Amino acid sequence: MNLRALRTPHLTEKSVLQKDQSNQVTFRVDVGANKIEIKRTIEQLFKVTVLRVNTINMRGKKKRMGRHAGKRPDWKKAMVTLKAGDRIEYFEGA
Repeated sequence: MNLRALRTPHLTEKSVLQKDQSNQVTFRVDVGANKIEIKRTIEQLFKVTVLRVNTINMRGKKKRMGRHAGKRPDWKKAMVTLKAGDRIEYFEGA
């Protein structure tokens, strides 16, 4: 199991809707992680069955602070489709 593959859950309005409607959860993952590593890590860590993993390489945004320009780092997003009935709860009290 490659625990470095997963970073954090990626919580946006769209990802919460996908979780409710199509049983997909979204994670920020390591840029070097592939779909097989991500699938194995999620299955072992959360004890669920993963049907499909879609990955997207996201470019970091350009940002400015006054006259100083910079760029946020690039990152990778993984949308994981779970088997019907399986769930991953991010915040169980919320």
